[in-house]
Amino acid sequence: MTSEHHDLSTNDLSGHPWFFCGIGGSGMLPLALILRGHGAHVAGSDRSRDQGRTPEKFAWLESLGFELHPQDGSGISGAVQTLVASAAVEDTVPEVMRAKELGCPRMSRAQLLATLFNAAPFGIAIGGTSGKSTVTGMTGWIMTHAGRDPTIMNGAVMKNFATPDAPFASARVGQGNAFVSEVDESDGSIALYRPKVAVLGNVSLDHKSLEELRQLFGDFLGRADTCAINLDDAETAALAPHAQALVTFGIASPDAQIGASDVVEGPTSLTATVQDRRDGTSHALALKVPGRHNLYNALAAIAAANAAGVSVAEAVEALGSFAGLARRFDIVGTSPSGVTVIDDFGHNPDKVSATLATLKAHTGRVIAFFQPHGYGPLKQMGQELAEVLATKLGPDDMTILCDPVYFGGTVDRSEGSERIVRLIEEDGGKAEYVPSRADCAERIVQIARPADRIVVMGARDDTLTAFAKDLLERLP
Repeated sequence: MTSEHHDLSTNDLSGHPWFFCGIGGSGMLPLALILRGHGAHVAGSDRSRDQGRTPEKFAWLESLGFELHPQDGSGISGAVQTLVASAAVEDTVPEVMRAKELGCPRMSRAQLLATLFNAAPFGIAIGGTSGKSTVTGMTGWIMTHAGRDPTIMNGAVMKNFATPDAPFASARVGQGNAFVSEVDESDGSIALYRPKVAVLGNVSLDHKSLEELRQLFGDFLGRADTCAINLDDAETAALAPHAQALVTFGIASPDAQIGASDVVEGPTSLTATVQDRRDGTSHALALKVPGRHNLYNALAAIAAANAAGVSVAEAVEALGSFAGLARRFDIVGTSPSGVTVIDDFGHNPDKVSATLATLKAHTGRVIAFFQPHGYGPLKQMGQELAEVLATKLGPDDMTILCDPVYFGGTVDRSEGSERIVRLIEEDGGKAEYVPSRADCAERIVQIARPADRIVVMGARDDTLTAFAKDLLERLP
């Protein structure tokens, strides 16, 4: 794509019709909402809608004025439409074939997001391997609280903005000049953004080699006016020289400008004292989300908002009412006998590890249910995932895996979850493989005891939340 696309104004973007292939996806939906919020005509299709999954989401989209079509190509009606489809969408999908025939321009999700982001006067880009969605939600909430009326693009539903008539609030369309967005390094698209403020929380192996990541993140920092970086992460701290101006944060590092002490972790909350070493002030932070990783996320958001002109005191105060994100250590409820069910997006070793560490900071047995988000990813990171599940959980805890989620395609399905269970057992953990998800629920209800905590983990499948709610209802 040529660079002049990136200098389009928001009016240019809203001035012609759009068609989203997979409009219900976590990356597509917020972009569609932002374009619609700017007055664009947006249509789309989704395989999940055709298969009857999450009908309430699609009914909500239709109520907002989105025009939805079956995924059969019928929604592509003219060459003026821009087709938005992820880079991974096969050329055999009817919409893609029809768009090619008609000569419609095509944009990937990442290209469109970067174009919207760069069209905004003040972009705050949240980067790093883990925690991006939470930091984006926290930064967006601080900026909203501070009266800056930001636009926010997130890959997860932000509970602060979700209402009964807008349940899928993974984006917020504001009238202010700030645009807060998470940016992804896995597909290299981070190179497309030109942020005023760049945030880097951590750098660890996920999709690319460390050499590639250092290059991508270093360039990302170099393009921003001000960078907020985590000095406790060695890889991130090493990239600091790329920044033109810095706001640094950390818990362990004595050099961090924004630090934290007196950390007290509760089962569902966390408190700490945030110190601004630049002026010697201290601020009491009370988070409604638990886990040490969320303290890092909070410091990242405080530093980001501070780089955008919000005082540390105001940022800390705003975070006291941050309600968290859907499916990020999301407590669904507690049964009459005291069994708590938690819905979580954990799907790679890093995220699963943070979730289990948060659970194990307090006593009580953990039953971890895990639905892998595909056969490919399971093959790639199965070994590390098994190691995390075996070592982070204790001898009384239990992991239950069902088959990976499969929406069709040509992937090799010869070995899936049974291999992970074998590896967990070899590492000294306890695990069971129960192929069907419905049978997993039966098994969990059968073994659950008072005071257990059940965590439902997995990605790329909205129905996991319904599974978690259903599980809670069935527990004594």
